[in-house]
Amino acid sequence: MKRDQGCLLGPLSAQHSYAGARAVFVQLGIPRRIAQLDLSLAVVTEMSGKLETAARHYETLAVDDRLSRRDRAKARLWVGTALSKNGRHDYATRVMRAAIRDFEDLTEPDDWSVAHQKVALARRGAGDLDQALHFIDVARGSGNTDSPMERVRLDTAHGHILLSDTATRDDGLRVLDQATSTAARYGLVHQLRSIEGVRAMSEGPAGPLRR
Repeated sequence: MKRDQGCLLGPLSAQHSYAGARAVFVQLGIPRRIAQLDLSLAVVTEMSGKLETAARHYETLAVDDRLSRRDRAKARLWVGTALSKNGRHDYATRVMRAAIRDFEDLTEPDDWSVAHQKVALARRGAGDLDQALHFIDVARGSGNTDSPMERVRLDTAHGHILLSDTATRDDGLRVLDQATSTAARYGLVHQLRSIEGVRAMSEGPAGPLRR
């Protein structure tokens, strides 16, 4: 929450906060909480752009018995997100689809929906826009949009995919405008930066594809 409100000034600030919390749980001797903080620190590593390192940390945590089955499934999903950001979209898709099956077995509909959103972005990265639209439609039809954060994340992913095709570019801009409005209203500074990044990417050399 502090990160998305802009109270944590970048990954180093987040790392300091997580490391402090982890030290407390080490003193208290609570292995599950220590592992959860290790997972959060892996997220910080990913945010810092160290994608291969983050993916390795996630892979280790995906089989760590200190974590619940749900947290291990999340770690598996995040292996895929790190790999996708690093351009390994097809392998990332396979890993994330395994996480989808885990969430289905665990009866975790919200995580299941988020995983579809992540797979949609991986397929967009691979240039497979039909599959990207399929997976984002599943996420939009099943996702929890009760919180502003979830609405913004889903709209940002949807807009990103729509911007990738010249035929749907205008729709994508409208969806991103909606995400921007919601993020600004609730002070979601990190998400506002992400939206601007999506806009900038769509205007660069790897802009929208033509059908």
